[in-house]
Amino acid sequence: MISLPKRNIIIFLLFLFLILLLTFNHYIPFGRLPFQEAGATLVYARGHDSLTLDPALAQDDESNKVIANIFEGLVRFKPGATEIEPCLAEAWHVSANGRLWTFYLRRGVKFHDGTPFNAEAVRFNIERQLPPQRTEGMAYAPFVFDLIEEISTPDPYTVKLLLKYPYAPLLHNLAMPMSAPIVSPAAAAEQGEKFSFSPVGTGPFKMIKWIKGEKIILEANRDYWGGQPYFKRLVFTVVKNSRLRSLALKAGLADIIDGINPYDSRLLEQSGLSIIKKCGLDINYLGFFTNKEPFDNAAVRRAVSMSIDREQLLTGLYQQGACAANGPLPPGVLGYNPELRPLSYDPEGAKELLAHSGLSDGTKITIITYSATRAYNPAGGEKLAAAIKEDLARVGIEAEIKAYPWDQYKEALYKEEGNAFLYGWSSDNGDPDNFLYTLLASLQIESGLNTAHYQNNDVDLLLVQAQQETVPKLRAEMYREAVKIIMRDVPLAILNHSLMLAATAPQIDGFFLQSNGNISLANVKNIPLITDNIK
Repeated sequence: MISLPKRNIIIFLLFLFLILLLTFNHYIPFGRLPFQEAGATLVYARGHDSLTLDPALAQDDESNKVIANIFEGLVRFKPGATEIEPCLAEAWHVSANGRLWTFYLRRGVKFHDGTPFNAEAVRFNIERQLPPQRTEGMAYAPFVFDLIEEISTPDPYTVKLLLKYPYAPLLHNLAMPMSAPIVSPAAAAEQGEKFSFSPVGTGPFKMIKWIKGEKIILEANRDYWGGQPYFKRLVFTVVKNSRLRSLALKAGLADIIDGINPYDSRLLEQSGLSIIKKCGLDINYLGFFTNKEPFDNAAVRRAVSMSIDREQLLTGLYQQGACAANGPLPPGVLGYNPELRPLSYDPEGAKELLAHSGLSDGTKITIITYSATRAYNPAGGEKLAAAIKEDLARVGIEAEIKAYPWDQYKEALYKEEGNAFLYGWSSDNGDPDNFLYTLLASLQIESGLNTAHYQNNDVDLLLVQAQQETVPKLRAEMYREAVKIIMRDVPLAILNHSLMLAATAPQIDGFFLQSNGNISLANVKNIPLITDNIK
């Protein structure tokens, strides 16, 4: 057998890949021919197509990626961060009681159809998603708009929102790509249900064509208030396989790819391509039913948390395809404390705690889990549960695992089947309230979101105060204090965050991964390459 050098094998595979593309005419979805000079078109290859381009109906990341380039909201996230900055609203003011929010709109902005953006357009977008106009598919509308008691527009460029109660996370809700972006009232009224496929916003790119399952083509908005994007055309193309997306990037058929697995990202990195890594806005955890034995005892919960080898989960189970977590808030979220240290892996210390709590060697518990994979748990619920079961066995706890399909699993959670459960949470708005209040406030027990049935009066007070505090620095202090108490009580054994992976061609500059899928490509550009380091 002839042994070829590694470099020749890679070249051969790339050549074979290109032949297959050309033979079956599959190069078309990429938006340009192989090795065609880049510049006019930016090609973004992803694993799945969008479901809708109407922000009011959007619920998935693939829709959000495109929506974020067609539409804008009153505010937006800073590139690559969860901090808020002005967008269609140049400034805003909050009343002393935290209920009246006044937004001062940007002047001279037009929708892609030439109609003006103004206060009435904002009113239309909000009322469109409130009863009686709200439709069943507007899943995020209650989360974003139901706290609004009254809308007033004293002049064409001022919008006042009177809230039912003080709610500081409002700005983060208004920055989301779901529900909050402003659509053209004229286009939405005229097109009705067809608006999902012919979207009209104020953003840096406007819609040209959507070939379902293949590609979405946008072109630069020449009248964009923020200046024309570098690229004249933007193509979102669907390449379902991670390896094929990687080959497309190496072959010059794509400029940006995402959703790649850790193995492919390492291969691309070895070839000199730029890899972008970012922790997701989520948490993966082993939860405890704190209202039931034996986990009504914080010392027992602490012992179980100390028995889990999180480093082995990251390197062994996840193959470095997840981010380490030090608490219930992901990095970048307001109130995140980089100096926080979770309970360390200490099997001997765990045994001592269990003994002091009166639990003998051979104590039996039941862990319920979902069977499929999740973004925060790419290995799947059963494999993660099996790994934790091995860790618990080392400290004398015998764990039985019960796995369910997702819908049945949520029923099992509601019925509190077992003693502990594997679960997770993905945030949409990047605000700490969406993690801490949602999952751990005692008022959320009845709603089913506080699955652990955790109750702590001090935590409840801090979380409610933080909801009403509009000064970010003060809010951050409240959340840090709440997290200290939560980490002491251990209602959840936090395991990890997801790891987002993307890659770009060497000449691409200005691309940022946004943890919530709100990825804007207006500021992405080509830069001259000094040296060609692609192997």
